[in-house]
Amino acid sequence: MAIIDTEAALHVAHRDNHTHRDVNGGWLRPAVFGAMDGLVSNLALMTGVAGGTAGSETVVVAGLAGLAAGAFSMAAGEYTSVASQRELVEAELEVERRELRKHPKDEEKELAALYEARGVEPKLAREVARQLSRDPEQALEIHAREELGIDPGELPSPAVAAVSSFGAFALGALLPVLPYLLGASTLWPAVLVALLGLFACGALVAKVTARSWWFSGLRQLALGGAAAGVTYALGTLFGAAV
Repeated sequence: MAIIDTEAALHVAHRDNHTHRDVNGGWLRPAVFGAMDGLVSNLALMTGVAGGTAGSETVVVAGLAGLAAGAFSMAAGEYTSVASQRELVEAELEVERRELRKHPKDEEKELAALYEARGVEPKLAREVARQLSRDPEQALEIHAREELGIDPGELPSPAVAAVSSFGAFALGALLPVLPYLLGASTLWPAVLVALLGLFACGALVAKVTARSWWFSGLRQLALGGAAAGVTYALGTLFGAAV
């Protein structure tokens, strides 16, 4: 009895610890990309305008305009991109569904061959394929996973991608503008807040990836800082020329 209890406890421990994060929901990539893009692009825009010797009011207007334009652009782009991808996948699923309906035996043999190629004994592979093919929807799901590498029940949502991208970009783009809205009259508080935001975003991303928080944070800090430095130099150069 002690052995059974121990095995049961091990099974429960394995079940509780062997969980995976959602990697197909369609929200992580647009949210991360949106926040980073909002921070970097709006910081670069504002430093470029400030480098051209513009007043603080002009920098604020440029930052707010960049926030609005970028957020809507990101949302529209993500929606169109994910919707197009989803429609392509659905078209391929329809092709597979039609083949399963017209040539069920050929599709069953194809599935058995896939299992055989992975090391399953031929007789067992044919029996598994036969049993799994009895339900057309289950057969479609298995063929989609094996042949297309997708799960029909977990396709990314265009609306989720668009909303995630819009909100994340707006939040990221707001950070460089915030010091000005709170009374700052020079660029450097905005740069400091934006760079801290870049590091924090990078460190936060590390929570859902295998990278260390400091590496991810410093990477985003370096990329954003480089973009801001280049645009400030260009703004200064063009401002002096004009």
